[in-house]
Formats: sequence, C-alpha cells, structure tokens
Amino acid sequence: MSSEDKRLFLLDAYALIFRGYYAFIKNPRINSKGFNTSAIMGFTNSLLDVIKREKPTHLAVVFDVGEATVRTVDFAAYKANREETPEAIRLGVPYIQEILRAMCIPVLFAEGYEADDVIGTLAKKAEKEGYTTYMVTPDKDFAQLVSDKIKMYRPPAFGKGIEIWGVEEVKEKFEIDDPMQVIDYLGMMGDSVDNIPGLPGVGEKTAKKFLKEYGTLENLLANTHELKGKLKENIEANKELGLLSKKLATIFTDAPVEFDEEDLEMCAPDVERVKELFTELEFRQMLDNFYRTFNVGVSTEQKPQTVSEKSIQASLFGDETEGELVEAPTTFRDINSYDHLYQLVEGAMGRKLLLDKLLKQNEVCFDTETTGLDALTAELVGISFSFEAGKGYYISFPENFDEAKALIEEFRPFFESESVLKIGHNLKYDYKVLHKYGIQPKGKSFDTMIAHYLLNPDMRHNMDVLSETYLHYQPISIESLIGKKGKNQLQFNQVELEKQKEYAVEDADVTLQLKEFFAPQLPAVNAQKLMEDLEMPLMQVLSEMEIEGIRLDTDALAKQSEKITADILKFEKKIFEDAGVEFNLNSPKQLGEILFDHLKLDPKAKKTATGQYATGEEILSKMRDKHPVINDILEYRQLQKLKSTYVDALPKEVRPETGRVHTTFSQTVAATGRLTSVNPNLQNIPIRSEQGREIRKAFVARDENHVLVSADYSQIELRIIAELSKDPMMLESFQKGEDIHKATAAKVFNVALDEVTREQRSHAKTVNFGIIYGVSAFGLSEQTGLSRSESKQLIDAYYETYPVLKQYIESQIQVAREQGYVETILGRRRYLKDINSRNAVVRGHAERNSVNAPIQGSAADIIKIAMIRLQAILKQDFQAKMLLQVHDELVFDVPRNEVDRLKPIIKETMENAVNLNVPLEVEIGVGDNWLEAH
Repeated sequence: MSSEDKRLFLLDAYALIFRGYYAFIKNPRINSKGFNTSAIMGFTNSLLDVIKREKPTHLAVVFDVGEATVRTVDFAAYKANREETPEAIRLGVPYIQEILRAMCIPVLFAEGYEADDVIGTLAKKAEKEGYTTYMVTPDKDFAQLVSDKIKMYRPPAFGKGIEIWGVEEVKEKFEIDDPMQVIDYLGMMGDSVDNIPGLPGVGEKTAKKFLKEYGTLENLLANTHELKGKLKENIEANKELGLLSKKLATIFTDAPVEFDEEDLEMCAPDVERVKELFTELEFRQMLDNFYRTFNVGVSTEQKPQTVSEKSIQASLFGDETEGELVEAPTTFRDINSYDHLYQLVEGAMGRKLLLDKLLKQNEVCFDTETTGLDALTAELVGISFSFEAGKGYYISFPENFDEAKALIEEFRPFFESESVLKIGHNLKYDYKVLHKYGIQPKGKSFDTMIAHYLLNPDMRHNMDVLSETYLHYQPISIESLIGKKGKNQLQFNQVELEKQKEYAVEDADVTLQLKEFFAPQLPAVNAQKLMEDLEMPLMQVLSEMEIEGIRLDTDALAKQSEKITADILKFEKKIFEDAGVEFNLNSPKQLGEILFDHLKLDPKAKKTATGQYATGEEILSKMRDKHPVINDILEYRQLQKLKSTYVDALPKEVRPETGRVHTTFSQTVAATGRLTSVNPNLQNIPIRSEQGREIRKAFVARDENHVLVSADYSQIELRIIAELSKDPMMLESFQKGEDIHKATAAKVFNVALDEVTREQRSHAKTVNFGIIYGVSAFGLSEQTGLSRSESKQLIDAYYETYPVLKQYIESQIQVAREQGYVETILGRRRYLKDINSRNAVVRGHAERNSVNAPIQGSAADIIKIAMIRLQAILKQDFQAKMLLQVHDELVFDVPRNEVDRLKPIIKETMENAVNLNVPLEVEIGVGDNWLEAH
C-alpha cells in the first residue's frame, strides 16, 4: 500500500454522539416503541458520511471508559462539573457499539485514559508508519496534535461544511506559530467544559496576546514582572494552577494501546446483522444509506420499503447525495441550492391549461396564501399547486373580492373533483379560506400535519420543522419576506410577485414530498385507517363547525362582569380585615409576607428560587383550615381569573361580521387524541362554581326559533376502562344500568346498594376516577379529607373489589415497557419514551399514562366517530348545526321544530359509535342557552 493510500480515520465517539443527540434536541427522533434514537441516528449518520465521503483505508471509533485517572490523580475536580449523561445517550451507546461491531469497525479504549489520549497515541504511532491520520471530532483541543501527517476532521455544523485543519489552519485559528502551543493556550484560559481552571482573568484574547509575546505558559510565568495591576497579581498567585491546567489540557501520546494495521483496516460489514439492528431501531432510510455507502447489493425482497423516501431524496438532492437526508440537521439545502422549476401562471389560457393538468392527476398538493393568519377574515393572495417534486405553479389573485371569486371559480372543477386526492399542511385553514369564496373541496384529502401527528404525536408538527427534520431542507422564512411582527410588518400581497411565487410553490412542493414520506409509514404504526376514516373526515367537520360559530349574549356577560367586580371588592375588603392590614393582593411577595411573617400561618413555609414565599393555589388549598383569610384569597383569585379569562375576554372574541364566537379546534395538540379548543378556549370554562355556570348561560341559540341541544356521554371513561379491563364486576354494574359510583361504594364499604351514604358514594366516585389517573393514598387523602391510612384502606378495598381491573393496570404497564407504546380501542398509539426511565418520578408519570392514555384516547376516538356520522346526517336531512365539542359533550343549534325528531338520532348515533360490551349512555338536554341545555 502506497503512503498516499494509507489514510486512518479515528472517530471521537462521545463527541460525535453528544453532537448528534443535541442536533435533534428540539425534535427528538422517537421510534414507535417510544425509544429516543437521536444519539444513535446522529452518530451513525456522521459515521456513514465519513465512510462514503472519504473512503478511508483504516478506521476505528474510540470511546471513553470509566474515570480518566491519569488526570484526576492530579486534579480531583477534573470534569466534575459535567451534567449527568442524558438517558437517550446512555441507552443508545450499547446500540452504537453493536452497530460498529456489525459494520466490522473496531471499538477502542484504554482504562484510565480518555478517548483523546487513545486517539493521540494512535495518531502518533500511525504517523511513524507513514499514515495520514484524520481525527474526526468537533473538539478544538485536538488541534495540539496536528502535524503534517495528522489532521483534524471537523464534521459539518451550524451551516458550515466539513473543516479539515492542518498545521496552517491551526496556526491561523489560534494565532500561534506551532500547534503545540494550543496546550499553552488551553492552560492559560482554562476550559469550563472540562473544569480546567486556567489562569484567573485570562480569556481568549489575552491568551493569544501572551502567546505572541512569550511563546509558552512557562515563559509567561517566568516573566510576570513585566505584567501590571490585578492581572499580574492573579497570575503570580496562581502559577501552580496554570501549570496544572496545562498538564490537564495535554493529550497523552503514550496510552497503553497498540497500532495494529490489520485490525484497523476497513473490512466487509455483516449486512444481515446491520439490517436486524436498523430494523429494530426503525432506521428504514438509514438502512438504504448503509447499502449505498458500503455498495452492498440487496434484492427487492430484502430491501425495506423506502421507494417514496428515495424519490424524495433524489428529487431534492440528486442521486449523488442520496442518503444524506437525515444527517444531523445542521446544514440544510434551501431554495438557492435546490434545482426546481416554479412557474407563475397568468392569463385565462394559462389557467385553463393548468386546470387540465390538475384534473389528470391522482393527487395534487395545494396551498393558499392569504393576507393574514385568521382564516375567517383573511383574503386570498394566491394559490400554489404541486404534483411533482421540484415543480409547481402559482396563481396570483386580485385584491378585489369579486374578481378573486370569479378567478377561483375557474378552479371549482379541481376542488370539487372526487377523483383527485387533495394534499396540504393544516388543510382546515385552507378549507375555511376557500369557504368564503363559495368553494367547498370534495373527495379525499391528506393533511401532512395530521399524518405526522399520528406518526409522532409528541413532536412539533410545523411544516418548516418537518421539512428540516425529514427532508433536510430549510424552507424560505415568511419573516424574510414580510418582516417581523409589528406595525411595519407587510401583508403577503405587498411582497413582489416573484418572491411570492417562490415562497408559495416551495410550500406546496415540500408538503407534497412530506406526504410521500409519511404515507408509507402510516400502515406500519397501525394509523392508516385512523387517518383515512377518522382524522381526515373529522378535519372537514371541524372546519364547518368553526365557520358556524356560536352566538354569545354580550349584555349578559357585561352584567356578570359588574357583579363579579363588586364581589371582588367585597372579598378584598374582608381579606384586609382578616389580615389586619392592607396590601397588594396581586403581589405574591407581599401576600407571602402577610401570611407567613405577619400571620405566621406556617413556620415551615416553602420559598421559591427567588427567595419569596410560595403562595400558589396548591399551597394555599392545603391551608384552608388554618385561617379564614385563605379561603377568601382563593375565592378572590378564582373570581379575578373568571373575569379576566372569560367574562371580559369572551365578548372581544365576537366577530362583528357574524355576531358569533368562532373557536378553533386543533387535532394535533393533545397526544391522547383529544381535541383542543383555542382562540378562545371553550373547553375549560369552569362549571362547578355558580359564576362559572353563568358564563355558560351567555352562550345562546341563534334566535328565538332555535334552541341549544347538549348531548353528553355519561361516565364514558369508566365504561371504557370496564371494556378494556374486562373486569366482570364492573361490566355487570354497567350492564345492569346501576349507578357505578353507588355500586362501587356498596362493594368497597360492604353495604347494601340502598344503604350507601352520600359520603360513601362521593369517596367511591373519587377512587373510580382517581384509579384512571393512578391516584395514590396521599392524593386520595388530599381530595377526600380522609387520613392517609384510611385512603390506603379504601384503595386496597377497591382493588379487592375489582381484582381483574388491578391485573389489567399492571399488564398495561408491562405492555408499555415491552413495546414502548399503548393503544386505544381503535389502535391509536401513545408513545411512552420514559416508561423505562431510571428516574422514578419520570417513570411513574409514564406508567400512569400507560393506563390513562388508552382510556382518554378511546373516548376521544368514539366522540370523533359520532361527530362524523352526525354531521353527515345533519347535512342530509336537517337545518340543525353542530357547534361545539367539549370533552365528552356535543352542542347543537337546532330549530325548535326539529328537536323532537333529532334528539333520538343524536342519542342513538353517539351510543352506537362503536360496538362495545359496555353500553354507552348519552344524556341530552335542551335549552335557550348552554347552561339550560347541559
């Protein structure tokens, strides 16, 4: 082998592992088992990139093992300030080492020494044998080892490409004459990461200045008489510390490792073993990358199904760079480096030709560009279309509404085509915008935001994030076109047309490619039916509900605001009287001082990190019995919250053009599958207090000819846990139509059903619902007022009453541990990445979720099915409208003459949404307002 061919690459394992892990920190890569694979993926991508790009003749990966005793013997605090290794890295390292073994790549280490020392030793030994060694690491400390035959190979980071530092590069970076001076540089300024102290007061600039003047640390210390002031004092007082720091920063080149050419030579990987590991980790795309990197031939039968992923790579990056798709996302492709053809379509003939093309496609991605973020008030600026990666079309719309409406009318055949699949990201927004122009899309649709939510519910679903994460592509920032938020921010129609086109079509192009990426993965996680039969039809239902809105009686809320203000003032006066002093009730600091210094209610009162007393609701609730002022403060706070959050805020949400409140329902926020309501949130209106109920009273039917109808699932979560656990005692109670809380109390307290007291039923109800959330004796004690021992006895008696339920709960936790996720009745998955955590608190939270998520998620799925079916019935045969979904309740606006006919249909549809052993029960109410109906 000629000296030119002798190229050794030594990878600093942990430096690359940590780098890979933190590259994904905002969007961790969690597989279907709930296992965080970020560290493994980041490292393995770096490894494959080096092999593919550099084609080394020799290669090894070097790990730290145990404590670096060669340094801690001199300085016990060396690296002592390092945080605990993240769990994803601890659990990932064994996989990484197994992958390396399968790839026939040596794993090297030396007890008592760091990876730096092993790399330094091997590099120097290889140098003598005529090798050029590349130290693959982002760690600048290695620069001290650089010579003509030893170089630093710094992987891509922060938008930069690969950097190779030779002697000249190191001299330039550190402003020194010899790479060996890097040791002096580190000795002078120290290293906070490794806890190397350095010389007090010496930073980067001063260290470089000293090296220019004195050359070495020792020479500096010998000439401190030339220094002045405080710096002179610091350095003279810490000479030993400086010398120790230099010693700690020196990479040893005599570690007990041998350089064996044959052992380090690149050899053929065990393809089947790599395939097994990547399949287990769900690295489908990386497996394809591995095949290409090692030029391994593989039959179609053996190869994983990644056709869509390959097409994405090829279209975005070209064939030569396939496989770099999920490299740790620090360098992205963008519009400037991406070969694309985006066309502006103008004129009637151009639009006609585009329409003809669209109607010939099986699927088309479209995206609306508008004047704002509020879909109900925003106006169209343009629409982009894409049905082939790298290509797309943009139509600009006139500002005049009637002209814009006439233009979009030309595309009605596309939007109403039943045969063309409509693709988009957050399609509900686009559907609501189109509604204003009289367009209601028909046929099937595919929303990449929802698809990703089903694949990875705990991650963010923003299109830019998904593009960077899965396509390694950074879309144009909207702020780069319209500016940051504020009075000077432009509207999209003020952006020049060429920039509009590039931005808009890029969105459609990227979304199309995300669809190609996500669609093949849905069946693998049992989510295809959820996507096609539940979430996508529901998206259209929700858009119609949001457009409809609900009427609000603002006059009633104005009167309630006056009443609450008066009540707040009464409580304020009473609190001051009870406390014996006036103070700022809204200042936690002053309140804490009054309660704990002035009234001395708790000598062991907790303090916050800022040193003031903690006065949160949880703290005060536990002190209700200590002083009358506590209860008044809690009431005061509750009234203030009601007033600011609802009573005064809701009237501002009424749209002048409709006179109604239009909430937005999100399908992609709650990991359980529950819908969330925002702008405004109508799901959290408190209904236990009289004032909270008055807020519901302000939601009214559209006019005197209509009423509100409320349909609410009764105890659906308990019915679902009975269904899932198959506990015979619980099943029997529901099948007999018994009051489940009363039946539970009778069994737990061992009394006849008709002898159960109100208090016993209340305690049984608390346990029934508490079990779903993993209630402890302490928690139950807090909720019921029972002692902890009484609470424990109650929980024990509960499990004795329902032993099969107890077994189910235990088995659910075990299932979650083994597969990393749990499922609802319809197969919706909730991933529990912390289920095997070493941290008991974190693990306990995941264990509770393993029981609770299938229950909440199943309840969510059931009401979604009911909503889809009911909306179809309403549209076909009724004038009534479905307005709201709040937890297990649906609210309808119904003409008075339809009420009697519709009520049994609503009840029957909701109760038969799914076929269970446990009967579902729906309670229906009717009223002029929401409170009356509920």
